[in-house]
Amino acid sequence: MRVIDLFSGCGGMSLGFELSGAKIVLANEIDEWAADTYEHNHPGTLLLRRDIRTIERWDKFVPSNKGVIVDGVVGGPPCQGFSLSGNRDRNDPRNSLFMEFLRCVKHFKPSFFLMENVKGILSMKTEKRDKVIDIILDEFYQAGYRTTYSILNSAWFGVPQLRERVFVIGVRKDHPFNEPLLFPQPDLKPEAFISVDMATSDLPLLQAGEGNEFQDYQKDPINNYQKWARRISKNVLNHISMRHTERLIERFKVIKAGQSVADVPQEHSALKRGNPEIKSGKVFGQNNMRVFGNLPAPTVAASFQSNFIHPHLNRNFTAREGARLQSFPDHYLFKGKRTTMSWEKTLSQYQQIGNAVPPLLAQALAKNLIKYFSNLSRTKDSGGGGLSIQLSLFDKQS
Repeated sequence: MRVIDLFSGCGGMSLGFELSGAKIVLANEIDEWAADTYEHNHPGTLLLRRDIRTIERWDKFVPSNKGVIVDGVVGGPPCQGFSLSGNRDRNDPRNSLFMEFLRCVKHFKPSFFLMENVKGILSMKTEKRDKVIDIILDEFYQAGYRTTYSILNSAWFGVPQLRERVFVIGVRKDHPFNEPLLFPQPDLKPEAFISVDMATSDLPLLQAGEGNEFQDYQKDPINNYQKWARRISKNVLNHISMRHTERLIERFKVIKAGQSVADVPQEHSALKRGNPEIKSGKVFGQNNMRVFGNLPAPTVAASFQSNFIHPHLNRNFTAREGARLQSFPDHYLFKGKRTTMSWEKTLSQYQQIGNAVPPLLAQALAKNLIKYFSNLSRTKDSGGGGLSIQLSLFDKQS
């Protein structure tokens, strides 16, 4: 299976498809450090490090006249807040980078596409009160694809994280369309979900400010997930703990599992920036939350560097621990600065990891799509996938 990955970020979707046996023939990412990470870990893929809107001729990079067939286009185009011109409705996907994803699909006419986005896209509406998801599905239908979508939880597929995302799958109209077969069935039941401790307990135990870019393992793996993460890695990479002030460490000490900065006594509350004599009065319940070691992590977002506290140590997670929670194997090296200031626009290691599609979730989707298109001759067309979209099984479950 030959696939193009757009808005590829650091490469979580690409890695998942590669783990399934697919080949990523082309990728696109505009961010410098995310592109550095992608290029380092996917040396066999042609990466276009540029604004997707500047790509005028896709066939320049994947020439169809030389017999190169693209089977699928995947990616997560941002559909909110990316108006391309004028004062048009910023929440209308027809005014967003989504149209660049659609343009690539129209050019290559692959057998399928796979698009990832946040759950909020299902409730988004334009200024005219049209549902964004309906507009997206209609645009794909007009382009020659029958579509369906589902909310998937990454924990179902062995990712140690309760992350829910919307996935839209489109099948070209000349292929059978059987909606129940397009999405993978969950691999794990809740009692078998991978916990934070199961995912990270073999990594070197670091206090605040400790760690190096390359470290030796200090423990043997104790479960299958840890063995999988380490299977071709000789060293621990990107495992450096953030430096914390003594005041912040003291705050961490009083935060119990499931609690956050919103639960600390007054003497440990946040101080006003620029005036440490005054309490800030601002409380963000999602900041400095100590996760449960015996449960999967909450959603690892781009801001997870300050969102979570290690379940047993008084510090935030390292980039490597975040990568483990996103199901990146240990050999996957993240480039760029570990963290950035608010005025720096390039994506840090933490942001790259938090923005990524978990590779094991992408692998489950890829394996199922490969199975689907390998059995087309025996696949019954169940109808549907047109303008009247029915909620999938997973939507109803969620």
